[in-house]
Amino acid sequence: MASATATTKSERPIRGFFGSRTAQLIFLWNFAGLVILAVGVLVLSETRATLTNAQRGALQVQGTVLANLLVDDAVIEPGLPGERPYIDASAAGHTLLNLIPHTQPLTGEPYSGPRIRVFDLQGLEVADTAALHGDLGEAPLDGDGPQGGGLAGLARQLETFRFTPWKTTLTLEDERRQALSGTPASGQRLSESGARVISVSLPLQRVGYVVGAVTLESGDVERIMAAERLSLLPFILSAALVILSSALLLAWNLARPLRSLAMAADAVRLSGVAKLDVPHLRKRHDEIGDLAHSLEAMTGALAERIDANERFAADVSHEIKNPLTSIRSAVETARAVNDPEKREQLLGIIASDVGRLDRLITDMTRATRLESETARGALERIPMAQMLTDLAGSYDSLSDGRARVAFVSEANAAEVLAPPGPLAQVFLNLIDNARSFSPPGGTVRLRMGVMPADDHRTTVRVTVEDEGPGIPEASLDKVFQRFYTDRPKGTAFGTNSGLGLSIARQIIQAQEGRIWAENVKDGPGAPVRGARFVVELPAAK
Repeated sequence: MASATATTKSERPIRGFFGSRTAQLIFLWNFAGLVILAVGVLVLSETRATLTNAQRGALQVQGTVLANLLVDDAVIEPGLPGERPYIDASAAGHTLLNLIPHTQPLTGEPYSGPRIRVFDLQGLEVADTAALHGDLGEAPLDGDGPQGGGLAGLARQLETFRFTPWKTTLTLEDERRQALSGTPASGQRLSESGARVISVSLPLQRVGYVVGAVTLESGDVERIMAAERLSLLPFILSAALVILSSALLLAWNLARPLRSLAMAADAVRLSGVAKLDVPHLRKRHDEIGDLAHSLEAMTGALAERIDANERFAADVSHEIKNPLTSIRSAVETARAVNDPEKREQLLGIIASDVGRLDRLITDMTRATRLESETARGALERIPMAQMLTDLAGSYDSLSDGRARVAFVSEANAAEVLAPPGPLAQVFLNLIDNARSFSPPGGTVRLRMGVMPADDHRTTVRVTVEDEGPGIPEASLDKVFQRFYTDRPKGTAFGTNSGLGLSIARQIIQAQEGRIWAENVKDGPGAPVRGARFVVELPAAK
């Protein structure tokens, strides 16, 4: 049975969810990686749309200029009335070769511009830069050739394998048919080699007649998108690094200390260690530190309870053995005594010891019940002045000739947070103890006041004074020990179990309060006028 510590409260403030340092770190690190990736995707998506539109516009301008040149150089006027102009295939090819050489004049590098196709009025292809340059089927468009190495090559390969969706808006046939009808058309699709291309088709017109169409296909879109993917890689790597750091941080700050707590708890369970001890975790200023602090306090309280129960069992054994020994001795003597008067005395001793055993068992049962109520009972706000007034009034109706009880309050509004039943039992025990030491017709005085404490809290102080002989200075602390009694001369032996004050201290300490005994004197060296018991409890906020 615990007598000193029944409840241990955490000294650290309880943090809300968003005030949690651990929760803040988890959210910060994980969302940081997501934000980096989201910003990169948004920026590159906007860039892709801008570059695609710009490329389509550039093809439109190039196609318009090229169409005018082809009409001037490759369209043949009819020789007979009623005939329509037509496009000459040989002249169209010659014009394309003159406009677009096989190699760049300044650098000597292969032509890397758009692929140009010319169609006649029937939709037949009459000229193609890829065929004219002799690389048809090899590298008809930029981006279909060698992929290169490194990250750039990887990005281009991802584009070639259509890593991202690519929606075909118009097929080449549809685009050409629309241009031959006199309406410019543009679209995007996959070329014969699987490359992503953007194309623009324009009609070739002469004196109001459509004589053919020219189509410009650019594979630069694949290069642009590969470059975009390449520029996205730093964002992805940064996000991956942040997420990896987050995982390491969580593992280091959560998994590792929790494992340490589990191992320490196993040590308490398996090796018989009385208290969990993890000082390196207790010093942390987060929830792990709070948990370590609470677990240490919990195991410490359990160890104190176990020790208190062991001491209580030893004390109970000692207290019960005394009357049992007396009863056994009296029974054995009564068997050998023939004198009726002496036998009657022995029976009286036996009856007295049985009564003493009954009081011991009753008081121990009450102590156990009060401990259970203190540990498990719900805390309530108790107006102290009202409770003490009711307790003092309950003695007014008694006509046993013993001391009366008077109560004086200096703070009628003071309240404490405690279980009502056990707290009332404390003051009942103190009042009964004071009345037992006060002379008949005397007065037991209860006083209550409020005073500031060292930790900026308010303390409710209650004193119980009697008019008895006082307490020997050496016994001021012993009176709170279990089964300790020091009764006045003439008091019948065994009428008190010595548990009342012990129970009172146990209940008060469970509510983080204090209780002590002192003698009432008018000054140093003055005679003792009685005993005073002082109870201090934290005031309810």
